[in-house]
Amino acid sequence: MKKVAFYTLGCKVNQYETNAMIEQFMKKGYEIVNFEEKADIYIINTCTVTNMADRKSRQILRRVKEINREAIVVACGCYAQVAKEELEKIPEIDLIYGTNEKNKIADYIEENVSLGTFPNETFVTMQTVNNAKVTDVMYQKEFLDFGTTLYTEKTRAVIKVQDGCDRFCSYCIIPYARGHVRSRKPESVIEEIEGVAKEGIKEVVITGIHVASYGKDFKEDIRLIDLLEKVNEVEGIERIRLGSIEPTIITEEFLERLTKLEKICDHFHLSLQSGCDETLKRMNRRYTTEEFKKSTQLIKKAYPNVALTTDIIVGFPGETEEEFEKTYQFLKDINFYRMHVFKYSPRKGTKAEIMENQVEGNLKEQRSRRLIELSNENEKEHNKKYIGKEVEVLFEEKEGDYIKGHTTNYMVVKVPYREVENMIEKVRVKKEENLELIGE
Repeated sequence: MKKVAFYTLGCKVNQYETNAMIEQFMKKGYEIVNFEEKADIYIINTCTVTNMADRKSRQILRRVKEINREAIVVACGCYAQVAKEELEKIPEIDLIYGTNEKNKIADYIEENVSLGTFPNETFVTMQTVNNAKVTDVMYQKEFLDFGTTLYTEKTRAVIKVQDGCDRFCSYCIIPYARGHVRSRKPESVIEEIEGVAKEGIKEVVITGIHVASYGKDFKEDIRLIDLLEKVNEVEGIERIRLGSIEPTIITEEFLERLTKLEKICDHFHLSLQSGCDETLKRMNRRYTTEEFKKSTQLIKKAYPNVALTTDIIVGFPGETEEEFEKTYQFLKDINFYRMHVFKYSPRKGTKAEIMENQVEGNLKEQRSRRLIELSNENEKEHNKKYIGKEVEVLFEEKEGDYIKGHTTNYMVVKVPYREVENMIEKVRVKKEENLELIGE
């Protein structure tokens, strides 16, 4: 059987799209193998959100030939979309596809590759039809629907409901990699979720590039909350988890409707980026720290046990020591459960790339360390509050002598191994260890 392997970098949207691409190849009779195994075709779903993501994409693409020198190496996704010329200079890469090409990637690859078999092995032959296909996403007006994707690797299913972003933050390349906002039709979303429910999946994660913009491109008056109300009605699904959302979507009306949906998880990832108004303005984030704080207060009032997580960029151009201290104090005040900290890296083609007063690398490293320490302290203190208490855990995977999973508010909980994968069980928490809870 022909073999194909995948490697995914970046966000949950990329995870979803990799699963959808896997399903395309499964329907064509391919065997899906682990990335470290010998395959005929290796597909790397790239990310370009930071310079580090670009570098990791290049490293993975170059490493493939060490596994199988004769394999076809395919780069697709966001980095391929914005840096096709860079990737064309890497001799190990055979085929390049952008973000718009993922929904038909199996067909495109087979246009370029002949796969035959000897008695005991597969052989691969390249045909030079078109080794790069990267269309301009800025002209894409409709959501490219992969159809119903039932392939999922874990006990939760990531569901992509939206693509593109119209915010154009000054540091971000993603609008150029993903295009303008396009929303998926509600009936398509529900059909897919009904399908994964029949497969026994209990939790779905609603994700997109800018989920808060869901529905703004529709002629009908449909928004994210309308979609969530429909998802909540799907039988078999017990948890609905939201991906990253903008704080501006959090209003009293939104929360009034959301709290009526019993399947919504009390974990919200609100993208902040900076706790300083001057920095936020340079970033073109379109909200103030006061507005953000109000959003968190509304959420905490609606969900008493909520876990709030966020993204923070340190070392943005012009960030002074005073501005960083404002951010640090703001983060202490909000008391996030967990913070994903990124050191600013210039992205070619963005406004921030040419801003004055770029921050020196060592300073970014120092600031990053301080915020990571604060995040770990917050998470540890939050977890300790649950020692001796009972929580409900959706168990996901075995880890050594334990099996672990997540609570609705995103705490990691482990218990001595039992066969409870994909089951929701009550756990009595005994102790906190290495930012995880251990119970029985």
